[in-house]
Amino acid sequence: MPYTLPEELYYTKNHEWLQVDENLVTIGLTEHAIDQLGEVIYLDFPEDGQHANQGQALCSIESILKIHDILSSINGTVLEVNSSLVDDPTLINDDPMGEGWLFRVELDNERDLANLLRSKDYKELLETSSKNGSV
Repeated sequence: MPYTLPEELYYTKNHEWLQVDENLVTIGLTEHAIDQLGEVIYLDFPEDGQHANQGQALCSIESILKIHDILSSINGTVLEVNSSLVDDPTLINDDPMGEGWLFRVELDNERDLANLLRSKDYKELLETSSKNGSV
């Protein structure tokens, strides 16, 4: 299935996307992640003001198929969670790359972005994973 992979976004091997606007980073799940999870039924968000440490579990997503932890790919401070998803977590299923964003973080250091994938690299990861039957 062809996924929407905007070139201006960053991606993680854990299937999140990151939109960077100076030091404000919006984080969400890729369409591929939603396909793998199935219908999302519950989200356990971080608290506003919580510090995100690279590699630390920041958010948990429960779907009809499994539970998926979002590990922070950057260091920063959580500024805002998507209140629309708090009220109705199923919105993420319909528009994961837009209105279904998860939370926003103030980036501590721009160098953290060097560890992330660009659109082309993420697409290659998906292609390699599908050939190997993993993801």
